[in-house]
Amino acid sequence: MESANIGYVAAFAAGVGSFLTPCVLPLIPSYITYITGLSFAELNQEHPSRAVREKAAIHSLLFIAGFTTVFMTIAASFAYVGGFFHGHADLIRKIGGILVIIFGIQVTGLVHLGALLGEKKIRLHTKPAGYLGTFIVGLAFAVGWTPCTGPILGAILTMATTEGEVWYGMSLLFAYSLGLGTPFFISSLSLSGFLVLFNKYKKFIRLFEITTGFLLVIVGILIFSNYLQEISRIFNLFN
Repeated sequence: MESANIGYVAAFAAGVGSFLTPCVLPLIPSYITYITGLSFAELNQEHPSRAVREKAAIHSLLFIAGFTTVFMTIAASFAYVGGFFHGHADLIRKIGGILVIIFGIQVTGLVHLGALLGEKKIRLHTKPAGYLGTFIVGLAFAVGWTPCTGPILGAILTMATTEGEVWYGMSLLFAYSLGLGTPFFISSLSLSGFLVLFNKYKKFIRLFEITTGFLLVIVGILIFSNYLQEISRIFNLFN
């Protein structure tokens, strides 16, 4: 598939972008303490003990596995729908391009389209016990945190739908989950380092949000006009 490599890179970058959204990034310390059961003081040490690092690593990986499971399942459904209507691929591509443009506008925050998403956060006030509980929290995060991840995730799901191949759609959302999960995992191993970077970065969050939104608008235009495929062909000439 000629656009696969570009699609994976875009999906991974979109995952990182979701991590950096204003309603996810500031809550990372709370998520880490919640899923690990460790205190903020234990996690915020400059050199946490091996036991603390191992516990944080295992719980964060299970949390990531939880939301990855949901995202890949959703992707398979969207890609299946795209494949079912493969005879109308051109129409689906154009509709998909328009949706990505709308998602991009939503991400910029310059125009609020709240009716598209609504408030659908799921909060688990009491975490289920043990490692299984952490996995369940990951499932809940994926299902319920749509106001934060929805627009960017929607753009990636649209790409999966326009291709219409189930395995490609699932692998695309795996790349997205990897982009979202990698900085989360790193942060869980060094919360003190995360807080230092966050304090330096937080003043640029709004600028990043606007930039991400405009990039999504550009991707939507490329999908609508089918230039994404042309760019992929150009890149393949140099491989």
